[in-house]
Amino acid sequence: MAECAGSTLPRRQLGKHLRNGREAVGLTLADVGALMEWSISTVQRLEVGKTGRIRLVDVEALCRIYEFSDEFTEVLKGLACQAAGQSWWHEYGDLIPEHFDVFVDLESSAHALTWYELELVPGIVQTPAYASALIRAGYPAEPAGEHDRRVKLRMRRQTLITRSNVPVQIDITLRESVLRGVVGGPRVMAGQLRHLADLSTRPNVTVRILPFAAGFPMGVAMGPFVIIEPRKTTRRQPPEPTVVYVESYTGDLYLEKPVAVARYAQAHQKLRQVALDDERSRALLRRVAKEYGT
Repeated sequence: MAECAGSTLPRRQLGKHLRNGREAVGLTLADVGALMEWSISTVQRLEVGKTGRIRLVDVEALCRIYEFSDEFTEVLKGLACQAAGQSWWHEYGDLIPEHFDVFVDLESSAHALTWYELELVPGIVQTPAYASALIRAGYPAEPAGEHDRRVKLRMRRQTLITRSNVPVQIDITLRESVLRGVVGGPRVMAGQLRHLADLSTRPNVTVRILPFAAGFPMGVAMGPFVIIEPRKTTRRQPPEPTVVYVESYTGDLYLEKPVAVARYAQAHQKLRQVALDDERSRALLRRVAKEYGT
């Protein structure tokens, strides 16, 4: 019988989706225990990511009970089979289907997101035109309908920032190269930079620019990263750890060891200290936007 042992973050993600599925069909822990011939505590441990072993046949059975699609069932089976350890490498096209964006899944339940980018505007604050240009470059042969769907999905993420009920706290530090690297042409860049400047006036959004003149304050070339701080959980659920997301061309790395998270938090603080303050960053965004508009 296929089994998957160990794991931390993917195990908790699996448990979250199974709990949501159970609640969506109106079943209690006892109901599921009876259907699976498990104790209530076994169901509960699985939902909070504390199960010692996860059998794929059990995941498949739960997915049938919760009426999950075949596609989503494959996602959850992939989560169940991710390797053990404190760091989780998700390679594109491996156990988890490529269409399932693990980062967006984590982002949707975050309390705060701390970003450092040196080439591109983060997806969660992109304009439709900027996002469209990047998606078209990445998927040049894609049908128009699928292209539009990808753009709409990316725009939907911005409701995390703009919603009236407990919006996500966003702290973004952008290297000045993000402002100078042209995506989609001058008009698109002008609109994108104005959008960033406007968003930075919101109380839950901070955008700071690290100017070229700041050099390399870490003494090394830092790649992009995101620190994902989770929302507080209820008493029934164990607290989620802060996670650092590091993206590469071939896959994503999720770090949750406290030492690793602390190093990235310290790096962000150092970068932020030498970045322009909020007002000067906003002024630079608007000034460069005007340059593109002329």
